[in-house]
Amino acid sequence: MKKERVKQHEMDMCTGSIPKKMFLFAVPVMFSSILQLLFNAADVVVVGRFAGDNSLAAVGSNAVLISLITSLFIGMSVGVSVTTGHFYGAKQEADLNQTVHTAILMSLFSGIFMTVLGVVGARQILIWMQTPDEVMDLAVLYLRIYFLGMTAMMVYNFGAAILRAVGDSKRPLYFLLTAGIINVILNMFFVIVLKMDVAGVALGTVISQSISAFLIIYCLLHEDSSIRLVWKQLRIYPDKLQQILQVGLPAGFEGFIFALSCVVIQSAINSFGPVVVAGSSAAANLENFVYYSMNAFYQAALAFISQNVGAKSYFRIRRILFTGLLYVVTTGLIVGNLVVFFGEPLLGLYSPNPEVVATGMVRVRILARTYVICGMLDIVVGTLRGLGYSVLPTMVSLVWICGIRLTWLATVFQMERFHSDATVYCSFPISWTITLSVHICCLLWVHRRLRLKYQIVF
Repeated sequence: MKKERVKQHEMDMCTGSIPKKMFLFAVPVMFSSILQLLFNAADVVVVGRFAGDNSLAAVGSNAVLISLITSLFIGMSVGVSVTTGHFYGAKQEADLNQTVHTAILMSLFSGIFMTVLGVVGARQILIWMQTPDEVMDLAVLYLRIYFLGMTAMMVYNFGAAILRAVGDSKRPLYFLLTAGIINVILNMFFVIVLKMDVAGVALGTVISQSISAFLIIYCLLHEDSSIRLVWKQLRIYPDKLQQILQVGLPAGFEGFIFALSCVVIQSAINSFGPVVVAGSSAAANLENFVYYSMNAFYQAALAFISQNVGAKSYFRIRRILFTGLLYVVTTGLIVGNLVVFFGEPLLGLYSPNPEVVATGMVRVRILARTYVICGMLDIVVGTLRGLGYSVLPTMVSLVWICGIRLTWLATVFQMERFHSDATVYCSFPISWTITLSVHICCLLWVHRRLRLKYQIVF
């Protein structure tokens, strides 16, 4: 009975219907992301409504910076997912268990490092980003408190990556739902009742992150399968660390590059003042619903390909790739158009200021529908990573995504007739389109190489 109870949380991705299983796996991941975005949106709405536009701008201007600092280590969770999936698909239980213990200890070290970095370097980093003086002190306070919860964030992300790699996408959803509800309640109490402004939002986030981390650890401690966590066995296994880093470091570095280009873009947006910053921040929150709805299928494709590579079921990879692309395009177009259609009333929830809503709609009209290109890009990148090619997409992103955006800002944006926030936003779809084309060429090259060298056909 016990073994059956454990297995119901897992999913064999190497047999059965790919479209059906990908959908069943991705839906809880999508709900997890949407819930997280709703909780984050509630944070921003509470700040914008009860603390003012400067507080909204302070929280919003930190979003890109937080992504920059965390992306390198969050990317490590991709390495954890791929490595775990490989060993799970190959049924190598001892290696799987060592991967779990290595990953959890890595998450603890990563979180502590980021806490120190965020607390000590907050003000200087925000100065480099040209954060407006009107919101500087609020932004610094928010960032320092937020980074006190980094260890909890890392533990949750690495633990959730382990569970999803073995097909369990439901329990991370339940944990996130529990922590998120508490987060919203705490934010309302801290900001509306105690008048703590941005400090209240940051403190509520730290507490909720700690709860989600506790639930993940509790889950792993009580597993009866090979992913069970035992405190006495917690250590870094060098060979497992190497495998995680081979995928995770390039993935993290790519995320860092992507976030770095966004920081440069945020600096350009900051130059237009608090109203544009607030509008852009609110619009970015809406766009995230488009992106993370699609990202659920990226995570599904990554998990499916990792397990099938571990099981040497290469013939299923092409089906996984095209199924993921179909789901991403359908989801991106539907959610993107909904965001554009309901954009103004939704932005009005973040701020009652008509100017903030108007500037936010500039961004929404340009990016909400075109985010589908980014979703397709993720699926192709996930396929390459699942096949073990993690450095290649990182180099492509470095040259094309970051390079195109920086060149765009240094040339087109500097022209007087194009010096506007709309011009800044146009750099996103242009860089996605070109980079997607390059990644498709890379995938064709990898397919040819695997076919000629290893007789692997997919």
